[in-house]
Amino acid sequence: MDKNSPLTEALFYILLAVRKPNYGYGIIQDVLEMTKGRLSLGPGTLYGAINSMVSKGWITLYSEDKESRKKKEYLISDTGRQVFKEEVKRLEELVSNSKQME
Repeated sequence: MDKNSPLTEALFYILLAVRKPNYGYGIIQDVLEMTKGRLSLGPGTLYGAINSMVSKGWITLYSEDKESRKKKEYLISDTGRQVFKEEVKRLEELVSNSKQME
């Protein structure tokens, strides 16, 4: 990840949702639950982000059911975990510095 480009909120939550094998609808439901309904990912946003993260090596295709609805499960990679950790560190710095406003 480029140090100057923070993750979008959608990418952040998708990475979090694939810390265990998860498929598209499961990711959408997990993100809704984690954000208490505030962030609702549409299919276009979700699958565009998934394709981008797969091409960057942040997540991998974990399994694919070709017989039913071609359901695919995704899992975060070591690279994705590193990107996520760097983002959390950046966010912690922001919160820490925000206390100067108090």
